[in-house]
Amino acid sequence: MQSQTSEITLGPVLFNWNPENWRDFYFRIADEAPVETVYLGEVICFKRAPLFEPQFEAVASRLKAAGKTVVFSTLAEVMSKHERRLVESICAEPTALVEANDGSALLQLRGRPHHAGPYINVYNERTLAVLARGGTCNICLPPEMPAAAIGALCPEAAKLGVTLEVQVFGRLPLALSARCYHARAHGRTKDSCQFICENDPDGMPLRTLEDKPFLTVNGVQTMSHDYLNLIGELADLQAMGVSRFRLSPHSCDMVEVATIFRAVLDRGIDTAEAAARLDALKVGAPFSNGFYYGKAGHSWDRPRPH
Repeated sequence: MQSQTSEITLGPVLFNWNPENWRDFYFRIADEAPVETVYLGEVICFKRAPLFEPQFEAVASRLKAAGKTVVFSTLAEVMSKHERRLVESICAEPTALVEANDGSALLQLRGRPHHAGPYINVYNERTLAVLARGGTCNICLPPEMPAAAIGALCPEAAKLGVTLEVQVFGRLPLALSARCYHARAHGRTKDSCQFICENDPDGMPLRTLEDKPFLTVNGVQTMSHDYLNLIGELADLQAMGVSRFRLSPHSCDMVEVATIFRAVLDRGIDTAEAAARLDALKVGAPFSNGFYYGKAGHSWDRPRPH
């Protein structure tokens, strides 16, 4: 696959950022980041969604004016009628391109082109084919997929006209819960959380009894402590047939992250230089790529120069 056919995409912000900071982040992405597709929307917590509504239209317009494709992401966990209505309202926009992150959204979008997000578990060719028949045109694979499984899905996706997307940077989404541990850790309930998660722009660290960092909590979501980094695997993924490479937003310099990944895809810099530039960002946690190699997810094989 030629490098110019590969796209850098930016997933939705998964954390509860200050609305003005959220807006300014996307404004800068629109103006400076070499990304082709940007996902917008609240994926984790229904209660957060109204906080960003005043900024939503301006952000989407700014991104579109900059030539970015905007895809609207739905909730990954739908348990109440209010959450269901939010999903329905997003899917009801007839001209919007939507990323489904839950089965309820897939039902609403059936028969029209849409994306399937990483919270839709696509692990085999039959699932891929079923989604394609329903209108799915792009699938972001679950981040725990090893290289062998990704490679096995690529020929089927090509045959069905479905593009495959793989997360290549950012903390890994691991689990969702009905309860909010973020609130519980501060002596609050989910209903009276007072948006305590806004104090942790990259999630709240969890530590073991030995005081070692272990996982990260983001509201009802459990994430990895480490940051996925597949900068050294981009060429292999391109060769398999993956055409979209997703960056998950964090409070570090995401324009620089996107620039580094774009340069490697375009063969403008080698992986050694790219790895050094990513190290310089000092994200505050180690990098990992273990799932890609079928190992423990937190393990890290440093990219070899090529």
